[in-house]
Amino acid sequence: MRNHGRPTDRRRTPTNLLSLELRGSMPEFLSGITLPPVPEHLSLEEFILSEPTDGRYRPFRPGSAPWLISDTTGQNLHLDEIREKTAGLANGLHLQFGIEEDDVVLIISSNHIYYPLCIWALHRLRAIVSPCNPSSTVSELIHQLSQTHPSLIIAHKTVLNVALSSAREVDISEERIVILDDEEQYHRGFMTVANLTERGLRNPFDWMGRKMGPGEGRKKVAFFCASSGTTGKPKIVAISHFSAIANVVQIATLNRVNEAYTSSDTRRYRPGDRCLAVLPFYHIYGLVVAIHFVLFSGMTVVVVPKFNFEGMLKSIVRHKINQLMLVPPQVALLCKEPVVKNYDLSAVRAVLCAGAPLSSELNQQLIDLLPNAHIGQAYGQTESTGVVSMWPTRTKHGFNGGELAPGVRARIVKSDGTLAGYNEPGELLLKTPAAALGYFGNEEATNEAFVDGWLRTGDQVMINEENEVIYIDRLKEIMKVRGFQVSPAELEGCMLGHELVADVCVVGIPSDYSGEVPLAFVVPTAAAAAMMQQDPEAIFKAKKLIMEYVAKLKSPYKHIRRIEFVNEIPKNPSGKLLRRILRERAKGLAISSAKL
Repeated sequence: MRNHGRPTDRRRTPTNLLSLELRGSMPEFLSGITLPPVPEHLSLEEFILSEPTDGRYRPFRPGSAPWLISDTTGQNLHLDEIREKTAGLANGLHLQFGIEEDDVVLIISSNHIYYPLCIWALHRLRAIVSPCNPSSTVSELIHQLSQTHPSLIIAHKTVLNVALSSAREVDISEERIVILDDEEQYHRGFMTVANLTERGLRNPFDWMGRKMGPGEGRKKVAFFCASSGTTGKPKIVAISHFSAIANVVQIATLNRVNEAYTSSDTRRYRPGDRCLAVLPFYHIYGLVVAIHFVLFSGMTVVVVPKFNFEGMLKSIVRHKINQLMLVPPQVALLCKEPVVKNYDLSAVRAVLCAGAPLSSELNQQLIDLLPNAHIGQAYGQTESTGVVSMWPTRTKHGFNGGELAPGVRARIVKSDGTLAGYNEPGELLLKTPAAALGYFGNEEATNEAFVDGWLRTGDQVMINEENEVIYIDRLKEIMKVRGFQVSPAELEGCMLGHELVADVCVVGIPSDYSGEVPLAFVVPTAAAAAMMQQDPEAIFKAKKLIMEYVAKLKSPYKHIRRIEFVNEIPKNPSGKLLRRILRERAKGLAISSAKL
């Protein structure tokens, strides 16, 4: 890879890494670290699968360090083999299915060592990748298929039945489904990724994608990622190649991955480190940070198909893992489960927790558990293509959202519409080179969230004089369950389909394990209310029936954990739910089990 940047220019304020500028009457927060130039003409695949030329812009990877390791099979992939297989798969996809520029391909799979290769092969063809949650129900997958209109589905064998049922509903032929599996043979008569790769390698290379012109990467879509947005069912966030590359460079620059910035070389991320990828690759955290940032920084990704706590501990020991990238429920397990003491975690050098805020209590417990490790948090969202802020290298332990990444500008808008300074809460607005292009096929939602070049996050934060971004609350109604966004409106719409439910409002209950879990206040139908008055046991039966109904239609992290029957749902004169009133009522309630 030619050197797209220069040695990082670290012009800082005298005492701060983050500064507050006054632009007329417009105070803005910004990083004091300069972002190196970000290439505007490369695909994400070209950017990642290139090599550093001088080690200034991107660190050199030790020759012995593989790029990818399968935790399941022990298979290692180095760069030469990755390039070969990526090219072969791209050729196979084009020859077999005619995949080409701007085609959409949906990937529904648990983590797999060939998942990144599928992404890069499709990007080589200039196709668009739509990652999907492998725990999606048929109705949820149909929704994403209907929004993105893919011409092909790549599905792990464990979700083939869901993929088949969903494909039939949107008129996608089962012949347009490819299986991602460890086996190289056909699976139930379906072609596999391995089959396609083999075919592509044994045949002359056909059309392999064109070179993008200057600046084209800013508009060329790389991903259609699902995000709940503010209300209703998940929206599709369109993310460009440039945005994904920019966020990788932002994270790398903030973490100074190409510098030996301490005399003892105790920096947080080092080339040759091993990172355990337990985060799902379809989620923006796993997609951008756990795959692309880690690989860009010369580290190895150890691919774990599905999170299992004790399995994670065994993998840490087996692979001598240096880097953990987790969400708060996983941190809670590390801090609370007695089995942890049976495992040697001394190789862990750094733990990043993101996806949802981590309580200061859990943060401190994690520090006590791993006193020699760098531990901190990051803040971000799908609409910003990942990380917006992260705990700085000058601080071994971070307790808040960290400092803004290079290239990010922020405003905080107070409730009265004026702009905040230090220690004043308000809604966070962002300008970042990594901002998404908008919501695909949803101009109204795009215009609401992306305003005059600013991304409205809907999150209430403040920035203190120590330049920490302190998360307070969401102005939007979205809950964060195990790091995943959950829309109350989506669950409310689902529950209203049940015969016992007349009206409903969903709010989040705090949970040490999951961050939040959904609680539903339900107004029963007249018939149901009469039945419950006559038979108190019917109350428990009704709750069970409604919860089972949701469980059949929604992914596990969206399941209702508690139901409270009420006589009415508070609303304003226009009919909008007054959710805040029920949130206050929910504060005194608990759930029977913290674990999902």
